[in-house]
Amino acid sequence: MSEKKNPVTAAADKVAEKVQEAVHPGNELPGAPGPQAPSLEEPTEPVGPLPPKPDQSGPDTYSPTGQETGIAQKKVAQGGDRLTTAQGARLFDTDHSLKAGPRGPALLQDHHLREKITHFDHERIPERVVHARGAAAHGVFQGYGTAGQISRAAFLGKNVETPVFVRFSTVLGSRGSADTVRDTRGFATKFYTAEGVFDLVGNNIPVFFIQDAIKFPDVIHAGKPHPDREIPQAQSAHDTFWDFVTLHTEATHHTLWNMSDRGIPRSYRMMEGFGVHTFRLVNADGATTLVKFHWKPKLGVHSLVWEEAQITSGMDPDFHRRDLADAIEAGAFPQWELGVQTFPDTEDQMFEGIDLLDPTKIVPEELAPVRPIGLMTLNANPSNY
Repeated sequence: MSEKKNPVTAAADKVAEKVQEAVHPGNELPGAPGPQAPSLEEPTEPVGPLPPKPDQSGPDTYSPTGQETGIAQKKVAQGGDRLTTAQGARLFDTDHSLKAGPRGPALLQDHHLREKITHFDHERIPERVVHARGAAAHGVFQGYGTAGQISRAAFLGKNVETPVFVRFSTVLGSRGSADTVRDTRGFATKFYTAEGVFDLVGNNIPVFFIQDAIKFPDVIHAGKPHPDREIPQAQSAHDTFWDFVTLHTEATHHTLWNMSDRGIPRSYRMMEGFGVHTFRLVNADGATTLVKFHWKPKLGVHSLVWEEAQITSGMDPDFHRRDLADAIEAGAFPQWELGVQTFPDTEDQMFEGIDLLDPTKIVPEELAPVRPIGLMTLNANPSNY
């Protein structure tokens, strides 16, 4: 004899069945990410792209005031079932640029790379790209004269003073976003040398999420607010970000830094800077050396814990900008030593088994010490943002 179900339980079961069918129609595997159940057998035949999920259809064909527009939904939905270029040519891959050899350099004849980056650079819906929120200061760089063996640049000579302008920034937030969010920070320095302007662009984290620049629009779009609500604002950790970094394991290293205390600096004055990439310097004799640049703050490296950051962003969203400007105005000029890790410029551009051309890797300072080559002092605030 079967046990009679409680009417409330029976009704709840029916609702659950309807929800399951709506979310996974014909799909017996709960939580399956695709629109149809995956095959349990080893696939032997190629298959085309999966159809879109129910929530990936085109938007409702209504005007902003709720009037039916009469537009066919397929005209405002995704145009096809495959990834294409802007000209409609099919793409089998958008994660790797064409290179001369397995490790580069990237080739300009890769029309998809150029098209994708150009499209990204021209996304001028306000602050849709990166580094919109920043603070800056003027200063001076004084060379120690210790870089003569690796570089003939005059501004690195002993006691040579060079005007500089530095901009610190978050990556993901809009111009009005809070300073103390969990994010990577930009650390960009412009040296106005006697031989021309030298730009040293870097971050406060020594590695990056990707190895190939063609993925840069993808990782930024993954970190940006979701298009349907434009939230969350200035936050690294949310659904599309996790989708990207879990599908690209090269991103794990940077993610660990980002989710550590380094993701929320106490102050721009207490933040390290890194050139991230490996650069080639040339000395007076024409000999070359590979280097990685490091900025070391004289105040040491300090961070905020999560609770401090949340309270601070609520009390003062301009906290880092205000801290930098107030310190300079008070005469407490922040300083950083510029240092370099040096490596032999070998044909394979490797060091101790580490690929120097891979920006997702660091070279431990135990293997290649950072040698100081100059001191930067920020001593004036900008007069016009």
